[in-house]
Amino acid sequence: MKKSLILLSAIILCLTAFTTADGTKIPSVNVKKPDGTLVNSNTFTNNGKPIILSFWATWCKPCKKELDAIALKYESFQKETGVKLITICVDDARTSARAVAELKTKGWLYESYLDEEKNLMKAMNINGVPYTAIIDGKGQVAWTHDSYNDGDEVTLLENAKKLANGEAITH
Repeated sequence: MKKSLILLSAIILCLTAFTTADGTKIPSVNVKKPDGTLVNSNTFTNNGKPIILSFWATWCKPCKKELDAIALKYESFQKETGVKLITICVDDARTSARAVAELKTKGWLYESYLDEEKNLMKAMNINGVPYTAIIDGKGQVAWTHDSYNDGDEVTLLENAKKLANGEAITH
């Protein structure tokens, strides 16, 4: 009985330690700016306003489709709500130069970082891309979504707007 309790406690601890659920803080992990400068993810800030984190890769067509769809509305949406989008490219060191080139080619006006060793992705227990999270003004994960289907950006932007206006958001 005692061994079962210890084992059950250990399993619960492991599951909670490796799951980035709503209400948890962004993990403290180093990522790179496109120029190679290291930045810690705990420094991501937006003056108390929400941040959208979008994990993507150059080989991921749904990722690029989502970021293109957001780009069509981002500038006006940012002016209206103050929400900031940060992209995290998870290409490895061999292909990250392609990501930097793609950021320029696409003209995406997002703050962007490279997670070549997938440390932030692992710390947030993200299994694949595309993956999007909305971070509240206090650095807490408020909402997450994996995959992308046409129109998902509307839900994402609506939820970010609600959060920016102090409203609760749900899945």
